[in-house]
Amino acid sequence: MSLPVPPLLTYTVRRVVQAIPIIILIMIGSFLLIKLAPGDTVDALVGDMGGADPAFIARLRAEYGLDESVMVQLWRYMLKLAQFDFGWSYVYEQPVITVLMSRIGNTMLLMASSLAMAFMFGVALGAVAARRAYSWTDNMISTLGLVFYAMPSFFLSLLLILIFSVKLGWLPVGGIRTIGAFKTGWADVADVARHLVMPTAALSLIYLAFYMRLMRTSVLEVMDLDFVRTARAKGAGGARLMFHHVMRNALLPVVTLLGLQFSTVLGGSVIVETIFSLPGIGQLAYTSVVKRDLNTLMGIIAISSIIVVIVNVVTDLVYAWLDPRIELK
Repeated sequence: MSLPVPPLLTYTVRRVVQAIPIIILIMIGSFLLIKLAPGDTVDALVGDMGGADPAFIARLRAEYGLDESVMVQLWRYMLKLAQFDFGWSYVYEQPVITVLMSRIGNTMLLMASSLAMAFMFGVALGAVAARRAYSWTDNMISTLGLVFYAMPSFFLSLLLILIFSVKLGWLPVGGIRTIGAFKTGWADVADVARHLVMPTAALSLIYLAFYMRLMRTSVLEVMDLDFVRTARAKGAGGARLMFHHVMRNALLPVVTLLGLQFSTVLGGSVIVETIFSLPGIGQLAYTSVVKRDLNTLMGIIAISSIIVVIVNVVTDLVYAWLDPRIELK
C-alpha cells in the first residue's frame, strides 16, 4: 500500500516544475536583449588593450564563438545551460560558476540582513502607529517613513559614508573585511558585521517604509473585523489581543510584499554594493555590463531567477502557515 503524498510536497514540486519554462524564457529574452546592445566581449577586450588589427579581432571572435549568428550562439548557450554549464568568464579567466560562488554569499548576507531589518522594524513601527492611530506618535512614525521612502539609496549611502566614516570615523568606508587583518572566528564575524552596518541600513531603510505603511493599514483593517471585536468582548485586550488575534492576520499582506520585493532588493543591491565596494553579485553585474562579459552576466541572471523562484515558493508556504484556511492546490 503506497503512502499518500503530502500536499505540501506536491505543491512545492509543482511550483518548481512550473518555474522551469519561466526561467528558460527569462534566459532567452535576456540573451537576445544583451545581443541587441552595441559591442561585445571582444570589443571590450580590444578596448582594454588599446586597439588591435582587424585580423586579430576576427580570430578572437572566432575563438569565442562570436562570429556565428545570434540564434546559433543562443542555441549553443542554452545547450550548455541545460548541463548547468554557465560558461567561461573572459574577464576573470575562471568558470562563471566559480566567480558566482565566490560572490553570492556576500550578496545573500546583505539581502538577508536588509530584509530582516526592514521587515522587523517595519512591522513593529506599523503596529505601534496603528495602535496609536492619528496621534503624534503615528504622525511622527509616518513622517519618518515618508522621508526614508523618498530618499534614493545612492544618496542615503553617500550620506552614511560622510557621517559615520568621514566625519565620525566609526565605520569602514567599504569592503567586506579589513584588508590584511586576517581575523578568524568571532573576530572575523564581528569585522564582517561592522562592514555591513552601513550597506544594510542604506538598503533596508527604504523598504522599511513600505512594510511600516502596509502594516499600519492592515492592523487598522483587522482591528475592525468581527472576530477581533468578539475577542475584545470576551476580555482579551492589550498585548494578548494584538499578538494572538490581530498580528497573525495583519501579517498576510506584509508577507506577500516581502516575497514580491525580494527581486527588487536584489536589483537595489547593485547600487549599494558598487558604492560600498562590496564583492557581491550586484557589483559583479555592474562590472559585467561595463566589460561586456556576457557569460557572467547571464549566469547572474540565471542564479537570480532561481533564487527569486525559491523565495516566492517559500513565501506561499509561509502564507499558508499564517492562514490555515488557505489550501495548497
